[in-house]
Amino acid sequence: MHVAGARPNFPKAAPVIRALDRHGVRQRLVHTGQHYDERMSEVFFRQLGLPEPDVNLGVGSGSHARQTADIMTGLEDLMTADRPELVVVYGDVNSALAAALVGAKLEIPVAHVEAGLRSFDRSMPEEVNRVIVDRVSDVLFATSPDAAVHLGNEGISADRIHLVGNPMIDTLLGNLDRFDIAGIRAALTLPARYVVATLHRPANVDDPAGAIDLVKAMHSVADEIPVILPLHPRGRRHLENAGLLSHRALRVVEPLGYIEFVSLVRGAVAVVTDSGGVQEETTMLGVPCLTLRPNTERPITITHGTNRLVTPQALAEALSSVLAVGRPATWCTPPLWDGRAGERIAEIIAGVLR
Repeated sequence: MHVAGARPNFPKAAPVIRALDRHGVRQRLVHTGQHYDERMSEVFFRQLGLPEPDVNLGVGSGSHARQTADIMTGLEDLMTADRPELVVVYGDVNSALAAALVGAKLEIPVAHVEAGLRSFDRSMPEEVNRVIVDRVSDVLFATSPDAAVHLGNEGISADRIHLVGNPMIDTLLGNLDRFDIAGIRAALTLPARYVVATLHRPANVDDPAGAIDLVKAMHSVADEIPVILPLHPRGRRHLENAGLLSHRALRVVEPLGYIEFVSLVRGAVAVVTDSGGVQEETTMLGVPCLTLRPNTERPITITHGTNRLVTPQALAEALSSVLAVGRPATWCTPPLWDGRAGERIAEIIAGVLR
C-alpha cells in the first residue's frame, strides 16, 4: 500500500509504482487528500501517468494535529480491512507520519522513501515528521550518502538502510523532452530572462513580521529582473498583506502542474525558493538556486549542485553575483541520481515481500 497525499509525494511515487508493476507486485495507492485541489494534486496523476488512487481519504487542510489524526483514522480502517504486507510512505509530510504510525501500531512493516534527511532544526514540522517516520520504519531508502550516515548515527542497523538514489530525479529525467521552455514563456508572456520563486515554509510565511522581510527581499530581486511566483496557498494572505503584489516586475500566478513548473524552472536564470524538492530539481538542471533558509536537509544540493543558502537580507547581493556569472556550463550531480532509483527500490521491496 502506497500512501501519498501532497504535491511532493507524487513524482517520488510514480517511478516506484511503475517499477513494482514490472515485478508483478499487487499494489494499492491511497491518496490522503492532504493536498486536495486540482493544481496541487490531480494534475500530477495525469501528467506522471500515475494510476487513479484506489482510495481518496479527502482529509483536506487543518492544523497539524487534526490533519494527522484524520489521516490516521482513515488509514487504520483501510489497513485493518485489507491488511497490506508492506506500507510505503514518501517524504516528510503529515501523510507520511500518519501512515508510518498506523502501520507500526498494526505491526505492518513500513518502508520510507527519502529516509535520513536531516536539517537538525526541530522548529520545522517536517523535521519532526522525518525523525519519527524513520524511527518506526523497517526499510529505509536513502537518497544521498549523508542521509544514510544520519540513519546509522541514530542507531538504525545497516541491513535496514539502502542507498538507492532519488526517485524524484527519475521522474525529472524521464520527462526531459516534455519540458517546453519556449511554450511556458509564451503561455505566461515571460521575457527571455526571468527568475522563478517559490515560498511556502511556515518559518517564512506564517509570521507577519517575517513576511514583511521576505516581501522586501523579493522586491529587491524584482528591482533587477522580472520574477514569476507560482504561489502556494499556504501563507498567501500574510505575503499579500505585506505588499507582495505591489511591485510591477513581480508576478504571482496559481500553482502549476509538474510539467509546466519544471519547464519554467529549466528556463530561468535563477530560482529563489524555500522548497526542498526545488533544491533537488535545480541541482539536476544546473539552474542557480538561492534557498531562503538557514539550513537544509539536502546539503548534497550544495556540495554536488547549484544551491546556496541565503538570508532575506543577503538575497539581493547573492542574486547580483549569480546574474553576473550566469548559469554554469558544467556542474556536479549527486551519486546515484541517474534515473534508476525507482528500479532499485522496487527490487528491494520485491525481495522483502518474497
